[in-house]
Amino acid sequence: MNTTAVSASRKILTRLHDVMASRSHAQAKLNTVVEVIGECLDSEVCSIYLLRESMLELYATRGLAQEAVHVTRMGVGEGLVGIIAEDAEMLNLAEAAAHSDFSYRPETGEDKFHSFAGVPIVQRERAVGVLSVQHVDPRRYEEVEIETLQTVAMVLSELISNAGLIDEEDARALGAAASGPEQLRGQTLVKGLASGQAVFHQPRITIEHVVADDTEAERQRVFHAFDKMREQIDRMAGQAEFGVGGEHEEVLQTYKMFAYDEGWARRINEAIDSGLTAEAAIERVQQHTRLRMRKIDDPLLADRMHDLEDLANRLLRIVSGQLGTAATSGLRSDAVLIARNLGPAELLEYDRRRLKGVILEEGSLTSHVVIVARAMGVPVLGRVRSLRGTVREGDQLLLDAQQGLVTVRPAQGMIDAFEGRSAKHRERQAAYAALRDVEPFTLDGTRIKVMVNAGLREDLANLSHIGADGVGLFRTEFQFLVSATLPARERQTRLYREVLDAAGDKPVVFRTLDIGGDKILPYLRHDEGDHEDNPAMGWRALRVALERKGLLKVQARALLEAAAGRELNVMFPMVSEAWEFDAAKEVFDSQIAFLKQKKKLLPEAINYGVMLEVPSLAEQLDLIGPKISFLSIGTNDLTQFLFAADRSNPKLAERYDWLSPSIMRFLGRVVKSLEGCDVDVGVCGEMGGRQLEALALIGLGIRRLSITPASVGPIKELVREIDVGQITEAMAGWLASPPENMREALTAWASDRGITFD
Repeated sequence: MNTTAVSASRKILTRLHDVMASRSHAQAKLNTVVEVIGECLDSEVCSIYLLRESMLELYATRGLAQEAVHVTRMGVGEGLVGIIAEDAEMLNLAEAAAHSDFSYRPETGEDKFHSFAGVPIVQRERAVGVLSVQHVDPRRYEEVEIETLQTVAMVLSELISNAGLIDEEDARALGAAASGPEQLRGQTLVKGLASGQAVFHQPRITIEHVVADDTEAERQRVFHAFDKMREQIDRMAGQAEFGVGGEHEEVLQTYKMFAYDEGWARRINEAIDSGLTAEAAIERVQQHTRLRMRKIDDPLLADRMHDLEDLANRLLRIVSGQLGTAATSGLRSDAVLIARNLGPAELLEYDRRRLKGVILEEGSLTSHVVIVARAMGVPVLGRVRSLRGTVREGDQLLLDAQQGLVTVRPAQGMIDAFEGRSAKHRERQAAYAALRDVEPFTLDGTRIKVMVNAGLREDLANLSHIGADGVGLFRTEFQFLVSATLPARERQTRLYREVLDAAGDKPVVFRTLDIGGDKILPYLRHDEGDHEDNPAMGWRALRVALERKGLLKVQARALLEAAAGRELNVMFPMVSEAWEFDAAKEVFDSQIAFLKQKKKLLPEAINYGVMLEVPSLAEQLDLIGPKISFLSIGTNDLTQFLFAADRSNPKLAERYDWLSPSIMRFLGRVVKSLEGCDVDVGVCGEMGGRQLEALALIGLGIRRLSITPASVGPIKELVREIDVGQITEAMAGWLASPPENMREALTAWASDRGITFD
C-alpha cells in the first residue's frame, strides 16, 4: 500500500469512524458511507450491495437512481456485481458494458456510466456484499483507489455484521454457490467414512473492531506481536523434534524468512497508518496475499504463500490474544477437523462424540496422532494439498478415507450416494457386533486368539463390547506423549492398575516405553549430536531404555506394583539381539528383589516377551526362545526394515506388498524356528487386521493376532470360514514356488471356497 493509498484510506476511515460511532440506524449509516467514499475518491457513483435472501440487493447508492434502492436485485454470478460476489475478487473495467457478464438494469439509470470497479465485502472468507464505484469517463481505476476500496470494504464488513444485515444462512449459501463441489485426494492414514462440517484446528480469528482509535497503540501491539512470534519460531527451530531435516526444517526456514521479512511488517504498518486496527491490518495484508495466491501456477511458490498465510494466522492469534484451538471452544456439531499436523495430545482434547474425521496437510502412517486416531476409531486422511485454499470453516465435507478422497461442499446427489455407502458400512458393523460373544474357531476347530492394540485408558472400556480376547499390545508411551512433564511412578502405577481392572480376567500385554526416533519427548534432555537422518532406525525404544535405565526402572516398578496379586505380561520393543532382552529383564529382576525386600505383594506370575521388528533378531531365536513366553511380530516396522523403505515416505508407503514372498518366507521361517519351544507366536500390527493378510498369516502358523478394535469383527468372521489344514497346505506350496502374484493367488483360492472379504 503506497503513501497515496494510505492517505486516501486514512481520510475515509477517519470519517467512517464517526459514522459507525453514531446512533443512526444501519440504513442511514450506509447512506452516509457511500457519500463519504464518493466524495473522498471523487467518484460519481458509489454503491453498496448486500446479500439478502440469497440475492444481492442494492442497499445504498450515491449517483444511481434512489428509486432502485432495495428494488434492484441480482443473483450470485449474475452481472458484474454477482461475478464479484461469486469469485470474491475485484473487477476493474474501463468499459463495463464490454464485459461478457454485464447486465443492464434500466431502473438504476446507470447507462451513462462507462467505467466500473468493485470489490467484495468479506465475512469469514465469504463475500456477503459488494462495494462498487462508477464514472462517466471510460478509465481503469488506479491501484491506490482499488486498495482504498478494499480497505473500506473491511470496515463495511464490521458495520454490516454489527447491524445484523446479513443472515448466516445467506452467507453459507453464497459460499456454496461461489465454489461448488470439489474433490481433493490424499493418503489414507486411518480407514473409514465420515461426514461433517469443516473445523480448523487453529480457527480463524474473528475481527471485531476494524477502525483504530489510536494508531500508535495499534503499531505497538503489532511490534510486540512480531517479537513474540519470532521468539516462538526460533524456539520451534531449536526443539529436537524439528532438528531432523526434511519437511519440518524446510517449513521452519520459510517461517523464519517470512517472520523476519521487513517488507511484510512494513505493509502491515502501512495498513495501520491508513486507520485500521492491528488485527484488521494483518487481515488486510492477508487478503492481498490470498488474491496473489489464486493467480500463482507454480506449486512451490504457492506452498510458500500458504506458509505466509499460516504465519499471518499465528500473528493474528498473538495480537488478538485468541491463542486457543477449536477444542477450547468445543465442537457444536459433527465435525471433520482440518490441520497442517496434530500431536496426539491435541487430538485427545476433542469431543469424541462429535469428532468424525481428521484431514491433515502433512501426516504420515507412523505419526502418533494416527495411532491415537486409529484407537479412537476416527478416520484420517493425510498429505492433502491445497487444503486451506479450498476448504473454508463450516463447509460440508464427505471424508472417504477408504479411497483417499474428500469431497468439499458436495451436491445433494453426492451426499445421498455417500449416505448409502455409510448405511451399508453400518450394516456390516452390526453384523460384526453380533459376533461379539462368539469364539473364533476355524472350521476344523483351531482356536485363533483375536486381541486388540490399545494405548488409552478409554480403549479398555469397550473391550467387552468388541469381543476381543484381550489386549495384545498396550502402548505405554501414550501417557508420556500426552503429558507436559515426565509422568511420575505413582501416575504410571495408577494407569496400569486401571487398565488391568478394566480388562478384568482378560490378559493385557504391556509394551515398555517406545520413544525416541520420531517420538521425541520435549521434556527429556537431548544431547548434542542426537540429530538422526533415519530416526526409525536410530536411538529409540529399548535402546533408549537401556541407556537411560532410570526410565525403565521406574516403569518396571510401576508395572510390578500395579499387577500385584495378578498376572503381568511385559513385552520389550525393538529387540535386536538376545543380550538386549537379558539387560531389560535384569532391570525388572532388580525391582522384584527390591519389592521382595520391602515385603510388597508381587504379581502372581510374570510372562516376558519381545517384539520382533528388527530382522537381526530372527537369527537369534534359538538363543532367546527358551527365555521368553511369547513373541509378537511387529509387521509395521519389520516391513520397512526388510525392504529398506521408510513408511512415512508416500512414494514407498504402498510400494511393497505385505503378501510379498519375501515377507511370507521370512515369517514362515520365524514360526518354524520356534516350533518345539513353548513360545506363543503372534502378529501385532496393521497386517493382522486385514482379512486377506490374516488368512495368509494363519496359513503360516500364526495363532494370535493383535489388531485395531475396528478389525476384530471382520477377522472373527474370516476365522470361522477357514479350514486351517487347507490354507496351511496352500501356503506351503506357494512359499516353495511363489506365484507371480501372491495376492491374486490367495484371493482366487479364497473365492473358490466361498470365503468373502469386506
